[in-house]
Amino acid sequence: MTNSVLTDAEQRSEQFTSVVSALHDGLTSVITGHGALIDTTIAVLLAQGHILIEDVPGVGKTTLAKALGALIDTKIGRIQFTPDLLPSDVTGVSIIHDAQTPSSFRPGPVFANIVIADEINRASPKAQSALLECMAERQVTVDGQTYQLPNPFLVIATQNPIEMDGTYPLPEAQRDRFMARLDVGYPSADAELLMLEQRERNDPLDVLVPVTDAATITALAREVKDVFLAPALKTYLVSLVGATRTHQMVRVGASPRATLQLARAARALAATRGRRFVLPDDIQQLASQVLAHRLVMTAQSRSEGVTAADVIAQIIRSVPVPPPAHT
Repeated sequence: MTNSVLTDAEQRSEQFTSVVSALHDGLTSVITGHGALIDTTIAVLLAQGHILIEDVPGVGKTTLAKALGALIDTKIGRIQFTPDLLPSDVTGVSIIHDAQTPSSFRPGPVFANIVIADEINRASPKAQSALLECMAERQVTVDGQTYQLPNPFLVIATQNPIEMDGTYPLPEAQRDRFMARLDVGYPSADAELLMLEQRERNDPLDVLVPVTDAATITALAREVKDVFLAPALKTYLVSLVGATRTHQMVRVGASPRATLQLARAARALAATRGRRFVLPDDIQQLASQVLAHRLVMTAQSRSEGVTAADVIAQIIRSVPVPPPAHT
């Protein structure tokens, strides 16, 4: 019986490694020169979080979102956020027929496993808020009726920097729903040259095929929850998040939701690296991506050019790392 249990565990481990490797290879074939970005994207997917990709136009934000959707055999919804977008355009609408026929519900594009919210900060705050309940509770309430969203449910939102014309900054409550905020950044010269060569004849997105499905992603997400997070690392994680609330350059620090999501993301990153336990490196690598977008900075920080990422980096340097556990 013991051998059977070990064999099952080994099979699950092999499946986990195989799916992660296939996702990584597929994303790398489309997004060149961004290995760390791809690692975090896969980790957030398996941690059942949501992703906010923020950067200047043309660096591959939407391409990354579309590539992930193409690699998973599941239902994909896309919402192009515009200034005239209505909440019902996101969640769906109840249709009234006549006095004798009950109203019916027409689901919106949010009823999908992967929802690509393109240029989310182009829409008004009212339209943006339509995603709040969806992302936090994985359900939609319309006209007093609640409808459950499918599992898994992942929102990948892209946005341009808020300083650009025609955009609306995301409310703090909306930003807090995203597990991680990612910067794509400009590729290196070598990566950009490789991109030119790859796309001379076709678009890499056109040749992507699914390497897994929704049921498998849900099963792998359950595996992530079993990754061990030592008590000392839990204390370390809480100290990191707590330090954002007392930092002199921060007006509003990271929420308890941030603590929970950083723990989940660290577990997922450890699992994608073939470990069943979390290391301090996992937490430190994800800390800025999970915490920085949640901080509300002071006026002093803005005048001195201190960013949220700078604060997180300073906190990581100042908070003591717990010593390795003895075995």
